[in-house]
Amino acid sequence: MFPEMKRVKQKLSREECIEILRQEKRGVLSVLGEDDYPYGMPINHWYCEADGKLYFHGGMHGHKIDAMRRHDKVSFCVYDSGFRREGEWALNFRSVVVFGRVEFIEDPERVLEIARQICYKFTDDEEYIESEIRRAGFRTLCFALTPEHISGKRVNEA
Repeated sequence: MFPEMKRVKQKLSREECIEILRQEKRGVLSVLGEDDYPYGMPINHWYCEADGKLYFHGGMHGHKIDAMRRHDKVSFCVYDSGFRREGEWALNFRSVVVFGRVEFIEDPERVLEIARQICYKFTDDEEYIESEIRRAGFRTLCFALTPEHISGKRVNEA
């Protein structure tokens, strides 16, 4: 179903892919939008090691939500900030692409926990996090991406 990577020397291990998903704060979620046009948008995420799913949060309505309600298959791409070797212009970075299906989280307590975990990627200020939860938690929608395929590779722009 998912083609094998052609440049196998660039392939990342599953552990490296998970590390990138855990560490990076954002990626691009792509859905099948209006009239079957691809629609990709930058979004924050949290990788949960306990169940191997990626979690996202956002508003309750909009193009992204409508698209996922129509068609639950998505892809999510994350890449690290990379590095340049001295004297070279090319950026070297690692990227991960996840294919899977989304499900909306219905349990209000789970929604708040996911929102907290996403916030922890940006700050450990508990007071700030709890004030955001009180302010916007009731109008937050969370969804999970259950991976069906994960691949990653090392990229050199040269």
